[in-house]
Amino acid sequence: MADIVVKAAYGSVVEDDGMLFVGFAEGEGEDEPYVLFRQPLGGGPVWLEVNDESFGAEDAVERVTEGPKGLEIALRPGKAAAFGYAGSVAVRIGPGCEDAAEALEALRGMLGGAMMAG
Repeated sequence: MADIVVKAAYGSVVEDDGMLFVGFAEGEGEDEPYVLFRQPLGGGPVWLEVNDESFGAEDAVERVTEGPKGLEIALRPGKAAAFGYAGSVAVRIGPGCEDAAEALEALRGMLGGAMMAG
């Protein structure tokens, strides 16, 4: 079981200021749990953030497994301190998750070989 779980109601893909943002959130409020991936449009290291900007790090994703319940994100052990010593994050994506397909497609492109089917 994951150390952190986000039950996504919304997926999003945004390009802004030379960056690609892919996110999943439980709600629309600023205080709602979320997972955010960020990468320069030309490629490069991926920043992962969970629930707050202070719980994030560059190159923290070891692998992401996509399965029927959503995503299982394994964090690199050396980055655990940035996430409150969590080792994994689950993003639960149900059939009612708005814009999930678009966000998952963008995330596959962003993560390449680090994203696998489960």
